Amino acid sequence: MTADLTATPLVTLTDGVLTLPVSLEGKGNSLDSDAVDQAAIALRALLDGEIDAGSVLLVGLGKNFCNGGNVPGFAAAEDRSEHVRELADRLHGVVRMLDEVTVPVVAAVAGWAAGAGASLAMAADFSVGGPDTRLLAAYPGIGLSPDGGMSWRLPRAVGQPAARAFILGNEPMDGERAFQLGVLTTFVDGDVREAARSLAVRLAAGPRESHAAAKALLRASENATLSDQLDAERESIARLAVSPDGIEGVDAFVAKRRPEFGRG
Repeated sequence: MTADLTATPLVTLTDGVLTLPVSLEGKGNSLDSDAVDQAAIALRALLDGEIDAGSVLLVGLGKNFCNGGNVPGFAAAEDRSEHVRELADRLHGVVRMLDEVTVPVVAAVAGWAAGAGASLAMAADFSVGGPDTRLLAAYPGIGLSPDGGMSWRLPRAVGQPAARAFILGNEPMDGERAFQLGVLTTFVDGDVREAARSLAVRLAAGPRESHAAAKALLRASENATLSDQLDAERESIARLAVSPDGIEGVDAFVAKRRPEFGRG
């Protein structure tokens, strides 16, 4: 079943890829409230089984991926605390759903990813950058603290010392360095958006139950003992062995042909 996307005109669904813009070309490529709200609607539909997608792609519609929050909007708010709290709450709803979806999430980190933009890049399973990619914590520059999960994800990716240096030092990190540290998963010399899109299309054609099971195991591993994780892995692989994609994958391997997932 595919939901009607007319209520979310910024969102597209082609080749099994649900594309969610996080910033628009205007306003300096800052995080766009309408885009965040539409992403939330689309992700909820995906989680509810109303959208048939095999991957999610996060993009910026301008030169940059996302330059963080709309700071002039912060300044103009009558109650700055409540305004920022409400924006963070909406963003965090999207971040929670990105973590919850069972399909792979890809971020096309072209140009700058600052503040909440950097947090969204880290929220993806695959973050694709290139020579022009720049990441910046940005929060200390305006006297604020991280949101979007940066303070949780970054230490797990690079360790506490490097995370503190990135956030507190507030110095830009280029794409190559971010890839070396593990902040970006993929570094390409060519077009970042094109590479991210190609990856998302390939993942969308892959074995969805396998992707879902792997993501569930990885999520559970954060709080599991090795013994508990081994038990969970045993049950998961046994269950997938008789799933349509599991059967197709094994049979295709034996027959020395390319598997055709999603036929069951």
